[in-house]
Amino acid sequence: MELTSDRFKEHAQKALLDAQLQRALGNVEKGFIGKRQMAADALPEFDAIRDNARDIKNHTLAHLDLYLEAYEKKVTEAGGIVHWAENAEQARAIVLDICRKAGTRTVNKGKSMITEEIGLNDYLAENGVTPVETDLGEYIIQLRGEHPSHIIAPAVHLNKEQVESDFRRVHTHLEAARDLSEPAALLSEARQVLRQKYFEAKVGITGANFLIAETGSSVIVTNEGNGDLTQTLADVHVVVASIEKMVPTLEDTAQILRLLARSATGQDMSCYTTYSTGPRRKGDPDGPKEYHVVLLDNGRSSMLGTEYQEMLRCIRCGACMNHCPVYQSVGGHAYGSVYPGPMGAVLTPSLNGIEKTGQLPNASTFCGRCEAVCPMRIPLPKMMRHWREREFERHLTPTTARYGLKFWAFFAKRPKLYRIAASFGIPALSVLGGTKHRFRSLPFAGGWTRHRDLPAPQGRTFQQQWQQREALKQNPSQERAA
Repeated sequence: MELTSDRFKEHAQKALLDAQLQRALGNVEKGFIGKRQMAADALPEFDAIRDNARDIKNHTLAHLDLYLEAYEKKVTEAGGIVHWAENAEQARAIVLDICRKAGTRTVNKGKSMITEEIGLNDYLAENGVTPVETDLGEYIIQLRGEHPSHIIAPAVHLNKEQVESDFRRVHTHLEAARDLSEPAALLSEARQVLRQKYFEAKVGITGANFLIAETGSSVIVTNEGNGDLTQTLADVHVVVASIEKMVPTLEDTAQILRLLARSATGQDMSCYTTYSTGPRRKGDPDGPKEYHVVLLDNGRSSMLGTEYQEMLRCIRCGACMNHCPVYQSVGGHAYGSVYPGPMGAVLTPSLNGIEKTGQLPNASTFCGRCEAVCPMRIPLPKMMRHWREREFERHLTPTTARYGLKFWAFFAKRPKLYRIAASFGIPALSVLGGTKHRFRSLPFAGGWTRHRDLPAPQGRTFQQQWQQREALKQNPSQERAA
């Protein structure tokens, strides 16, 4: 997809005025937040598993080169082929070459954010291979020519009436008078249309939630079973995965799986957790004749050893965006990138550069909810601050913001001068705020006052209040007397 993160503010303003989108976004809180909390509360060792999962991924990233080599060896021993891709262009070319050798004109796809990242669908279509998304949400947005607005619920920005309209527009071979008023009818129709697609394509493409170095297996987690049909009915199964999906052992994978569904959808486990290891073996009743894994770097290795390495622990559960007040207000498309929400505000600059994506790390209230719910304990606010620092250092922030911070820093570095300025400034602003103690407009604060009033300061400064509290600690009798 075209990267438009530099227009986040423009996109956000449109999203806030989109009544249909705002109704649909209400489903994010209803559908995810409470269920995640209930699932976590029902597992007493949930936080202990989070600590363990964090340590597993930290260990893996510290020795990633060794585990990647071990994984390739195991895949080869199982009869599969590993392809290494440094960037999106190489990965797309590898997949297209596999499709051409298989002689297919269509491919079925399971849900995969990494194929969204490399723009695989458009590339295949431009080269005569038609991709068919088999995940229901992905199928719906493919019909609309859109990109996912959420990493686990791609069509969360839509309502039932929009889906019905799209089905009637595209499924013209079905009876026009059919009843599609209920969600179950929409689901049934999608299954009916997609069922035949599984038998037409010679190639099935999936992503991977995990890659296991111990066995050379890839793991996908789904709730619809479409991933299983995609990879077992085709002659060729192609796994496209980024290198940080590596996990050392089956036991390690089992640990992290206990977090994934609980954090994503509030389930103990997803309906389908599928392990794939190589092509069909002698005596197997089904499965692909060929098994390929495309291992993609695309900027991940440059994150290793930096302040952004912890982002590579992400398991794509979506919990951070589900709990983010900014995402809940504007939706995923406003971010103008494949990865929305807090995780996207860190990962997108890492992959595409802060010059093009500087607005994303600023699209946060820093309330800390994203870090609090992250199953892998990724310090997202800390890394967003790092990106803000990089943005400031390169003079990418607006001039008024840079000079405003320099002006504040001048006083902050001189405590005595700061206290004097505050002792005069606070009372003055309090008087100017009037009886309502609010500003409808204020120089250098237009970004705030265009949309809401700015409260005027009242009472004593923070430092004055702090000094009073410290004095009371030293002499508690003064508090009793007061």
